[in-house]
Amino acid sequence: MTIGIDIRVLGSDTKSGVQEYTENLLARLLPLNKNIKFKLFHSSFRNDLKKYEWMKLPNVEVFSFRMPNKLLFGLAGFFNRPRIDRLIGGADVFFSPHFLLAPLSPDCKRVTTFHDLSYLCFKEFFSWKRNVWHKFQIRLSGKPELSDRIIAVSQSTKKDLTEKYGLPSGKIAIIYSGISDLMFRPAKENLESFRRENNLPDQFILFLGKLEPRKNIVGLIKAFNFLKSSNEFENLNLVIAGEPGWLYKNIYREADASPHKDRIIFKNYIKDEDRKFYYSLASVFVYPSFFEGFGFPPLEAMACGTPVVASFNSSLPEVVGEGGVLVDPHGVVDISMAVKSILVDSGLKKLLVKKGLERVQNFTWNKCAQETLEVLISV
Repeated sequence: MTIGIDIRVLGSDTKSGVQEYTENLLARLLPLNKNIKFKLFHSSFRNDLKKYEWMKLPNVEVFSFRMPNKLLFGLAGFFNRPRIDRLIGGADVFFSPHFLLAPLSPDCKRVTTFHDLSYLCFKEFFSWKRNVWHKFQIRLSGKPELSDRIIAVSQSTKKDLTEKYGLPSGKIAIIYSGISDLMFRPAKENLESFRRENNLPDQFILFLGKLEPRKNIVGLIKAFNFLKSSNEFENLNLVIAGEPGWLYKNIYREADASPHKDRIIFKNYIKDEDRKFYYSLASVFVYPSFFEGFGFPPLEAMACGTPVVASFNSSLPEVVGEGGVLVDPHGVVDISMAVKSILVDSGLKKLLVKKGLERVQNFTWNKCAQETLEVLISV
């Protein structure tokens, strides 16, 4: 059996949840069956593909092209060419870890992972350029109904797929993503050393993720202002960690207008290996997103032993479970009161840490890889 896999998402300059998913999944998936030939398709005019250890496996072959992806998308959108499976010398099944345009031969089966349907559910959270791009991208081979099987990363995403596209439930497999083995709480002395080196305050609320409207960072800043109106949190800070995405300028404007702007710290670039330090040093991790297909950051924070406040919408209740406090993302007071309850109640904090560490045991990349391979073989 030969399985083709689209790894173009790994050529991005910035790290995304989709890239995180693809890297971790393939590291566990490719070694599972030595009798299966995996052909990896990559194309980029400017960016060189990062070298991964799993690319050296004897049953793995990488096909890397210098064709600009904008050209490939244009040809795919208007002419349904080139056939990607033919570019890599043929495949029985082609797996797309994200819905990128990928024309295939009629006899090649298609499996696609859908992480969320934010492009349909919340168009107002994207710029007009991105909305046009999303519409073009799903016009042909990005359409869910063209896949033989679909992997949804949460029950919430499966529900959206069935409602928005009218897909039969049996066509969609729910396979949860995992948590990195590297995401754990470092030793106390290493944490304090990191705090000094990176000039992080002793007490802070943390947000970590891409800066975009969907993440509701403006609402978090307002909740922080409400919390700071009480004298008991005089030394509390807010650390917003993550690179700017799109329509992010309102976030900086809101922070600049805050009466506590001297307590709001932006950290625009966070290395992968540093994330666990930020999570572990935070007093509370807050993720008030309006919509998530899965949501890695709350899971990572729980793995590092940090109490979590997250929205009670979309997939977040599935991920967080009893490991965090769930709030209305539209309620500034709700968010601030949830944070306050954790800061002042040590018993609640200990309980959330315990429940969070138990919760993350349900999400492993090995399980995700095994279930994904079963879907690929089944088609």
